This record gives sequence, C-alpha cells and structure tokens, in this order.
Amino acid sequence: MKRTMRTTTFALGALIAALGLPAGAAHADSSPPRVDLRTLIVSDGGPATDAIAAELDTAGTPYTKIDLNQSGRPVINAGFLADTVDGRPRAKYQAVVLPNDNPFPANSPEMAALADYERTYNVPQVDAYTYARPEAGLQYPVAGVGYSGSLDGVQAEVTAAGKAGPFGYLNGAVPFEDISPTVSESYAYLSQPAAGADFTPYVEAPIPGESTRGSLVGEYRHDGRRELVVTFVYNQYQQQFRLLARGIVEWMTGGVHLGASRNYFAVHVDDVFAADDRWDTVLNCTPGDVDCPNGAGTPDPIRMTAADVDHATAWQRDHGFTLDLVYNGVGSVEQRAEHNGADALADRLIAERGKFRWVNHTYTHAFLGCEQNVTVVPWRCATNANGSVKWVSRQAISDEIATNRVWGQSVGLPLQNDELVTGEHSGLKVLPQQPDDNPNLAPALADNGVSWLASDNSRDPVLRKVGAATTVSRYPMNIFYNAGRAAEQVDEYNWIYTSRAQGGSGICEDNPATTTCLPAPLDPATGYADHIVPLETRIALGHVLAGDPKPHFIHQSNLAEDRLAYPVLDGVLDGYHALFANDTPVVNLRMKDIGAELQRRAAWQATLRNGQVTAYRVGGTVTVSAPNGVAVTATMPAGTTLAGHAFGSAYAGALSGWTASTGRPLTLGLPSSAAAPHTAAKAAKHGPVTVPAPRTRVPAGVSKPPTQNAAG
Repeated sequence: MKRTMRTTTFALGALIAALGLPAGAAHADSSPPRVDLRTLIVSDGGPATDAIAAELDTAGTPYTKIDLNQSGRPVINAGFLADTVDGRPRAKYQAVVLPNDNPFPANSPEMAALADYERTYNVPQVDAYTYARPEAGLQYPVAGVGYSGSLDGVQAEVTAAGKAGPFGYLNGAVPFEDISPTVSESYAYLSQPAAGADFTPYVEAPIPGESTRGSLVGEYRHDGRRELVVTFVYNQYQQQFRLLARGIVEWMTGGVHLGASRNYFAVHVDDVFAADDRWDTVLNCTPGDVDCPNGAGTPDPIRMTAADVDHATAWQRDHGFTLDLVYNGVGSVEQRAEHNGADALADRLIAERGKFRWVNHTYTHAFLGCEQNVTVVPWRCATNANGSVKWVSRQAISDEIATNRVWGQSVGLPLQNDELVTGEHSGLKVLPQQPDDNPNLAPALADNGVSWLASDNSRDPVLRKVGAATTVSRYPMNIFYNAGRAAEQVDEYNWIYTSRAQGGSGICEDNPATTTCLPAPLDPATGYADHIVPLETRIALGHVLAGDPKPHFIHQSNLAEDRLAYPVLDGVLDGYHALFANDTPVVNLRMKDIGAELQRRAAWQATLRNGQVTAYRVGGTVTVSAPNGVAVTATMPAGTTLAGHAFGSAYAGALSGWTASTGRPLTLGLPSSAAAPHTAAKAAKHGPVTVPAPRTRVPAGVSKPPTQNAAG
C-alpha cells in the first residue's frame, strides 16, 4: 500500500510539472504560464557543470551559462528569470543547473530569487556536484553512516526508482573508471537520506566497510522545490558521467526538450579484396610500403580468406551488427590473373554480398593527392621544374572512382554511388607533406556524383565541403593495417610508443602529449590482450557513449589470420549491451546517413548560436519556431504528436527525431500522461557550501547488442 500511495503522489506532482503549472496551482489557474525550453547553467568553473553543458551542446539543447567567477556577469534576480509575454507569465528557463546545492554567500538574494522562481514555476534544479549534508537531503558522510573518498573501480547501481524514472534506459550497472593506478579519478560522498527528508536515491554504491549503500544521485523534494543531488565529481569524458548524462537531462527537462541524443557505432573495413603489407619486426618498417626504403625487406601480404568471410558473417549475425566493407576491385582482378581465374575470397564475398554494406575505395588504392616521391623516407611531394606541386590529375582520380564502381556493379555489390573513401584518405590535405587538398579532387568527385567523402578524424576532424561533396570524419582504430598477428601488432606498438633507449621510435620523446606512450615495452605474448584491446575498447566505447556518430575504421587484414579486430569490437558491443536496456540500442548507420546526421547537427547548432530558434511550452503544447529549411530536433514523451501525426521515433523510452521547418511554427501536442518525475514537498534552509576541489583526469582519446541498422 505504501508503494501504491507513493506512485499516486508521484503521478499527480508529475502531471502538475507536465502542465507547466506552479506547485499547488493545478486546479486554481486555468491559464498556465509559458515555459521556454532553455536551461540556465550557473558555473563556478568546475568540471561538473561543464560536463552537463557539453552534453547539451552535443544533443543540440539550448542553454544560457553564467560564470560566477566573471566580473560584470548578469545578476540573477526575478527579472532575469521571468517576465510576461503577450500578457502571459513567462519562465525563461525550464531547468536550473548549479555547481552545488547553494554556490552563493549566506543570505544571497540571488539564491533566494532562484528558490522563488523554482517554486513558482515548478522548475527543477540540478546540483551538479555537492557535499552530502542535511541541506541537500542527506546525512553527513561520517564514519558508520557514510563515506567520502575515491570510487575508482567501484560499480554503482541504478535503483528501482531510478529505473522507473529518469535512468530507465540503463540495465542497472554504472561502473566507475579506474584508468590510472596513481591518480584518484572519481571523488565522491556516499550517504543515506537525512531523517525525515523526502529523498529518493536513483543511483547508489556500497558504503565501504558497511552493509548499507549510499546515494550518488537522488531527488530531494523540499520547500516546494525539487533538486537532483549529485555527490560525485566527474568530467565530460568519464564513463560514469556518460552513462548518467541522458538521465540527468531527462530529469531536469521532464523529458521535453530541444535536441536529441542517440548512441552510434559503425565500423568500416578498408582494403577488402586487396591485400595489406606486413610489418617487418626486424626492419621496423613495412616492406612494400612507403615507410621502408626502396628495396628493403621482402613484402609478405596479408589477405582475408573465404573462412574469414564466414567468420565475419557469423559474427554479424550473433551481434546484430553490419560491417561496412570498403573495397578495391583490383585485388580480386590481380588474384584471378595470378591463379588461373581463381579467387576463393572474392567468390565468398560476392556470394555473401547482401550481408554487408559496401563502399567504393577506388580501384587500385592509388594515392590521389600530389605525386609522391618515395625515394626518400618520409616521402615528399614531387615538384615541377618551376617548383610547383605535381598533382594527380582529375582524369586519373575519376578513373579510380569510376572503374571501381563499374567493377563492383559487375559483380552485383549493392553500392551507394555517392559515397567514397579514397586510399589513405588521399586527395585531401595531409601534413606535413601536402598542406592543401589536391585541386583536382573536387571536380573529379563532381564528375562521379560523390556527395560524401571520408576523411581521417585524427587529421581532418571537422565536417567540411570539398567542392559539392562533404567530408565524413572516421576514427582510426589503433589496430594496425600491417598486422595480421598479435605479435606483429605488439612489436609495432612497442616500436612506435617506447623511447629510443628502449628500442622505440622516440615519438613520445619528441611529442610528450602522445596519449598512448608506454613506460616499458609490452610483452609480445600478452600485450595485445592485456593492454591494447582494453585501451582501444575504452576509447571506441567512449565515442559511442558520447553520442558521436562518426564511423571507426580498420582494415581487412584485421579480420584475417589472428582476427585482431574482433576482441575490440566484442568489447565495445558486449560492453554496451551489458550497460543499456533493450530500448536503447546501438544505432548502426552507413556513411551517407552518418554524414546527413552530422550535417543536420552542424546546421542546427549554428542556428542555436545565432539565436534563431524559439521554443516554449504552454500546458500540453510545445511550439518551436526556426528558419525555413532548418531541420529541428527535439526529444518528447511517447505519444507526442506533430500536426496530428506521431512525432519522431522511439529511443531510450522517449521519442526523438528531425523535423524540417518551413519557417512557420511547429506545434507538438504532448500526451495527457506526459510527466516530469517530480513533486513538491518540504521546506529547508540553505547556506553556503564548500565542496573539495575535484580530482579528475581526462582519459586518453578516448555486445550482443540490440542494434538499429540503416538499410543499404
């Protein structure tokens, strides 16, 4: 009975919040106020408020940020927070984020103004990182009833209330990172609710030395206000924050906000049908490639087999995931020429072609930038007599694209002809040798109808135009193209990332900022599984959890021999599946769809920066105005309609999507069941709080999952 009563109270208070009414006024006021869909972030310069701002930036959710350390900043008062528009009271912010539960001096009029505003308009407050204390609804974290200290390596859990509320997209586990053995990465306060406090823990962790658990994230209802109390410090890159960020936003907006966030993962496998040169563990270079002097060593190519294709198709089936095979047709043509027409690999790939997505990688994988002078290491651009750069011609580039497309069509590959990955991303600028794009690249792309061109995110991370085409940056995985066996991968890794005194390249001495530097060489027998796989898994999963749709790329050699890619891919997908509920799948898009997503995001965020979007809620109606031609993105509760039709598509228990604007206001109707999970309750005094300096670090580079695949 107690649980039933609490649920009923929860729903009633939530309905009040959904209608945008002041607490206690649901029946008294027939004209609800206007609540603008914008968040107020008050920052003290700490990483926690910055992390929440970064989450809103990524999703495309508007906010106003005030830096308490900045002289001349706006004063937070009643006029700053609310006014009247067309005779209707307007709340300018739907949520407030503070660095802690009260960052102002004692008896501050600014805190008083915020408290009054939150009560009047039922606006929730997030305490981004605060000390556990009765003023925040928690007991002091003293011995016997709480804990303060590091949570590195601890596994927190979402409570039943958290799963039923804002964190329902998670399976339950919230593991805290423990990357460095010498640095405390996650300082926290664990405590239980104070006596008599109306406090609901959403995320808890075991209190060391005790049989009880303490709250890390919980909702405190008091004084007609609602606070989300977070008692651990974090930055925007840490896994524990990335897991909880969506829920923090959904809690503070009641699930009604501009912007949307999904978790993406795509993997491109380059050089399919071709072979990749192999690393020479003695010469510390790759015979047959430009990093070895001419004539040094004996090439020993790595090429997939038919059995590797069978393994790939079985792996895809087991993981509900589709690989993008980025192909060079000449690899099969040469194989057949050398083996009396036989190519078992190509036969199997072509027979199974419908189980993969395919992307043109040019016919011979030729370098399409400047003409390379490979008589020296490192190579340099060849020049004409007058000193100008010799560029690969427009015709040569066009032939590479068109010949590969025609070959692919001749064997029935299901292609999207507007996608292209050039060999080594060539044609685009590459420093230091070629600081400019090949001027012949853009016209050749236009000749062949290419709209989406892959670039290397480590060199060219920003979406940009190349003539009529748009780049799609890809993340290189640190699984080397020239390694088919684990021992080769570890040997090359050791050479690159150890000091000269240890027999390495010295890159880390020349560039100390390199994040993958090693204090000592890895064990050739265990280094791949024990060090490289966990590191690459964490980096790639970090991109997924950050809502970054950019694809990752590996090479066909990584699916051959020791099949080095699979432990990392398993780590990402199985790890994701263990963390997220079935309604929050990995979204697996092909390149052109990723490009469209990135392009829409860029246009939307530019529109927000320019102040060209207006969005507000009055009761059960949301109105959004944006310029003609701009796609609007929003997240709404299940059952929301747009112009009488269902809005968006389902993800993480909500609806989200893109809607084209004609310049006229878009009107969304919220379902009668729509609710923000909050109720108003008891009063409490507020005083200044001092929070210990955060102790965080930014990690390097950074399953059998349910997956959303784009058809292709």
